[in-house]
Amino acid sequence: MHAYRTHNCAGLDAGNVGETVRLSGWVHRKRDHGGVLFVDLRDHYGITQIVTDADSPALEVLDGLRAESVVTIDGTVKARAEGTANPNLPTGAIEVYARAVTVQSRADELPLPVAGEQDYPEEIRLKYRFVDLRRESMHRNIMLRSQVIASLRRRMIDQGFNEFQTPILGASSPEGARDYLVPSRLHPGTFYALPQAPQMFKQLLMVAGFDRYFQIAPCFRDEDLRADRSPEFYQLDFEMSFVTQDDVFNAIEPVLAGVFAEFANGKTVTAAGEFPRIPYRESMLKYGSDKPDLRNPLIITDVSHHFTQSGFGLFEKIVGSGGIVRAIPAPATAEKSRKFFDDMNDWARREGFAGLGYVTRKGGEFGGPIAKNHGPENMEKLYAELGLGAGDGLFFAAGKEKDAVKLAGAARTRVGEELELIEQGCFKFCWIVDFPMFEYDEEQKKVDFSHNPFSMPQGELEALETQDPLSILAWQYDIVCNGYELSSGAIRNHKPEIMYKAFEIAGYSQAEVDANFSGMIEAFKLGAPPHGGSAPGIDRIVMLLADEPNIREVIAFPLNQRAQDLMMGAPSPVSARQLRDVHVRLVDPPKAAPVETATAEN
Repeated sequence: MHAYRTHNCAGLDAGNVGETVRLSGWVHRKRDHGGVLFVDLRDHYGITQIVTDADSPALEVLDGLRAESVVTIDGTVKARAEGTANPNLPTGAIEVYARAVTVQSRADELPLPVAGEQDYPEEIRLKYRFVDLRRESMHRNIMLRSQVIASLRRRMIDQGFNEFQTPILGASSPEGARDYLVPSRLHPGTFYALPQAPQMFKQLLMVAGFDRYFQIAPCFRDEDLRADRSPEFYQLDFEMSFVTQDDVFNAIEPVLAGVFAEFANGKTVTAAGEFPRIPYRESMLKYGSDKPDLRNPLIITDVSHHFTQSGFGLFEKIVGSGGIVRAIPAPATAEKSRKFFDDMNDWARREGFAGLGYVTRKGGEFGGPIAKNHGPENMEKLYAELGLGAGDGLFFAAGKEKDAVKLAGAARTRVGEELELIEQGCFKFCWIVDFPMFEYDEEQKKVDFSHNPFSMPQGELEALETQDPLSILAWQYDIVCNGYELSSGAIRNHKPEIMYKAFEIAGYSQAEVDANFSGMIEAFKLGAPPHGGSAPGIDRIVMLLADEPNIREVIAFPLNQRAQDLMMGAPSPVSARQLRDVHVRLVDPPKAAPVETATAEN
């Protein structure tokens, strides 16, 4: 007999009744029924019920163990008594009568429970992640992640892609988020950077002639964290040669649609070939976001032209000074009290906006200050244009375009949630396309890249030389699912003269381009194919499939929201010798200025 097990804890059923078996696992839960002890024994595969009584020497040993102790059980498989079978377990028809037990490891008192799914502080969960991962939901999430990655890999290979690895230690780039830097021991005063993405290397693989590349790529960005972002993450990185934007879409849609359908657990998924393509400007108008949740049926409309001459002076003033007014419908709210609308206004103020205007309509009668001042006739015209009915309300986001768009998008989501309009049980994909190549940076008072400096501008060199830079579109695209951006991608700029011109518009000299992107620019001077790609985020894919609100729930060993590993104690101080080896001297951060306190004088 094997030293530890003849079967795993999900491997026994009624066909094994009467057999002598050996199982190993963790003591998941114990139940004492007065001289008869029931133990749920758990391993990676499942749970088997162990039973022992006073006739077995195993009783005393098992009774003295804490939950999560590791044991090996020798016993006999028995059918459960009539009426006690558990149809929810693969092993629910049987139990194992323990005749002997070997304690492999005794557990001390647990920092958090494993049995059950109680909420527990994240700080404790991350510090004792190896215990947290034993919980059923976490174990299921991490196994889902493994299965999703395996499926992605199979599907990419089936699409003709080859898997290659790119360096982890690379050069720092002036573009993008902050780099994680690694000092060099052999080259004093210089640093490697961990990759924010394998961007340049994957493009160089295309220049080298490999045609279709992919990898499950680790990436690192030293940026502020949130629920759907981690400083260390993985992406399905891919690149293709001699392709148009359509070719890229046709290659990746079956992969993503297929993986989501495989693990959707009954939810519907947008079919490959049917991902809507929404231009960036249209998305910002209709949804107030470049990552729209298409499960929400609400559509935002620009209604500025209705308020150029209006009795509602505030909106007229905003529009007259170059601002905009966007309308967000609130359908079937005639039965809602005034409080619903006031609460929405309060919410907007808490979010940092001046407020969210609104109009109510009950029995065809308009209500609220906006409707009163704008006038019923003008309101009828506005409602007719928007296709709204006698029981529909309306919210307004007004102000400078950037602020109004942001508020309208957030309000669309909030209204959709409050009115329970968000469609459930589905994954809705779309492409956001036609991003602007450049934008005006108000702080630096100059034109800069808006999305990705290495993208091919639509119209190529001619557009750069003849068009207003702010009117130029790029062959850039994002994949969005249920309001989450899964990836950004582009058809790349592979021509040196176009790259020099694009960077010139953004204020970079040719010498700066040569210095900062020498590997890329030199490669393009030696024969580069047209190419493009993207990089869907694996962590976000799994987060959506697992229906988890936080990306840390689908990462085995995540950092916390302050980019700390509470379990291993990273980041941590290092010795003076280690610092000398890499030629680094620590500089204390500047101390905060003392706060002056005022004293009262009589």
